Amino acid sequence: MKTRVPGDKSISQRALILSSLARGESRVRGLVPGGDPASTAKALRGLGVEISPHTEWTEEVRISGLGLRGLRPPSRVLDLENSGTGARLLLGVLAGQPMQAVLTGDESLRSRPMGRVTEPLSAMGARFEALRTPGRLPIRVHGGELQALEYRLPMASAQVKSALLLAGLVGGVGVSLLEPGRSRNHTERMFRAAGASVRSSPEGDGWRVELMEPPDRIDPVDIDIPGDFSSAAFLIVLALLGGARTPLHLEGVGLNETRTGLLPVLERMGARVVLENVRGAEQGEPLGDLVVEASNLLATRVDGEEIPTLIDEIPILAVGALRARGSTRISGAGELRVKETDRIRALVENFMSLGVEVEELEDGLVVEGTARPLSGRVRSFGDHRIAMAFGVLASLPGNDIQVDSPRVTEVSFPGFWKLLDEVRVGGRDTRAHDTGGRERRPPVITLDGPAGSGKSTTAREVARRLGFRHLDSGALYRALTFALLSSGVPEERWAELTPEDLDRFPIHLKASGDRFLVMLGDRVLEEELRTPAITSRVSPLSALPAVRVWLLDAQRRAGSEGGLVADGRDMGTVVFPSAEVKIFLTAELMERARRRFLEREGREPSPSELELEAVKIQERDARDSARALAPLRRAEDAQEVDTSHLTFDAQVQVIIDRAKALTDK
Repeated sequence: MKTRVPGDKSISQRALILSSLARGESRVRGLVPGGDPASTAKALRGLGVEISPHTEWTEEVRISGLGLRGLRPPSRVLDLENSGTGARLLLGVLAGQPMQAVLTGDESLRSRPMGRVTEPLSAMGARFEALRTPGRLPIRVHGGELQALEYRLPMASAQVKSALLLAGLVGGVGVSLLEPGRSRNHTERMFRAAGASVRSSPEGDGWRVELMEPPDRIDPVDIDIPGDFSSAAFLIVLALLGGARTPLHLEGVGLNETRTGLLPVLERMGARVVLENVRGAEQGEPLGDLVVEASNLLATRVDGEEIPTLIDEIPILAVGALRARGSTRISGAGELRVKETDRIRALVENFMSLGVEVEELEDGLVVEGTARPLSGRVRSFGDHRIAMAFGVLASLPGNDIQVDSPRVTEVSFPGFWKLLDEVRVGGRDTRAHDTGGRERRPPVITLDGPAGSGKSTTAREVARRLGFRHLDSGALYRALTFALLSSGVPEERWAELTPEDLDRFPIHLKASGDRFLVMLGDRVLEEELRTPAITSRVSPLSALPAVRVWLLDAQRRAGSEGGLVADGRDMGTVVFPSAEVKIFLTAELMERARRRFLEREGREPSPSELELEAVKIQERDARDSARALAPLRRAEDAQEVDTSHLTFDAQVQVIIDRAKALTDK
């Protein structure tokens, strides 16, 4: 059977960044339409680069670069959502730009370490200001003139290496790096294709990478993004373990030698995988076709220098080891502790829940192979690779396993479950939300509360961890505000408009992976909705009765299939009165004021600024509570959660526990 996997997201993000820094028009084909590349593209738009919305990434995307030092100061915080690659690489890019910028991300990304990037960048002359937790996002970057760097990396890391090379490129200074092992070399390959000379060679017990004479400009990028080998790995193991119709032909997969470390490991385990039609190295990245047949696997040992070339494939390798004969030991993979989740702990907990014999190591795990049928329910922990690895295990004949949060796979592999269904030889639906053999609609979760109580950030994180879609009700109001301003309807007439008048604006929600896009006709509205002009007008507009009536139907349609988290002030009382889970978030006045100021300004307020913000919050509370239509109030069946002294994780977990208790009944 022949099939393809999505484009490589690591290469996609590097192509977006280098295209933005080039002088001239770049052409990129095969960009991953969603997830991390979309987040990186959004941040680059905030820096002045014109990049089409990810919903329009079909055949070829053309990007007009601004030059190495032509990025523009952003007018708002740059939110990389869950993209660790985008955040770390942009820290390097911004270090050499004469501007200030604040980078943040979702709760998962804000928990991941950034110090290993910011420390060597600081040695080059950049300055970084942690706005909450040292070494974590959000971080304010103070970029400017840099100096040359010679640095020994404590561990092999493509993200750290790439950030430092990018800083040297935009800063016009030399960079010489020594890694303890060889990491992925996508950045070096793409630098060379763009006209920036990078030397890379073994040195002693490590690997030397040097950018010694950075050019004043780089050439536009012209590249076909190869299929993501990390995505292909899930189908490779599925076929090897007899879960797919074989021989399975995977076409156009990236074969960069620093990414395919899984193949020699599988080969010594007895896997039958053949490479065909290898090509494309002249573009910077080799690709080819893989032919995979079912094989009897033997246990192996993986450690040391092999780990950097297969770090993302370890979850699916562990699943392969589970069906191999003997005991497989994986060590030297401590970096897995700080991925989207602690992947070592996630693997061990799920294996134990299935009755598998497994030992947790500080930097890995030991898995005892078994051929017996497995059954039970496993957790994704909000991590796309954990969800896909156990989705493969669930698809093997004889197993009866349910995987929660299926939509998290959209981050890196859009359409994973559909493709899995197409290639597998049978088995249960791995996405079932209950074990009773019948379909149950996943719940609707509503989060209401006053301004500054943390509704939006909490709702987004709950949705991400559960694999639900997040309904940003505020974005709909902002979209209507944008449409009215663009149409030229005088503001003094807005209160006279009827729902029928508003019907002429083609605003609607479009499901896209794990979220909804706000559309105006065929146009995706994103950055346009966060301008000061919109922000200053959206609150009075949202209070108009005609507007509330007009948008109510769109909101309810979005929740008709469940699996939705909605936040606002009347989600549980008016929009979704039958929602299965209702939460009313509150917080002390001064804490809410502090949060609103920090969110808007990217820094902690002074005492006088805090007092002024508190007055504004009080006035907003009074308006919202006194509205004639849908006033702010707690639904009778809502659970009140005071977030004043809760950690973010704690308040998220309260909501997740309620949702899981409901779905596990």
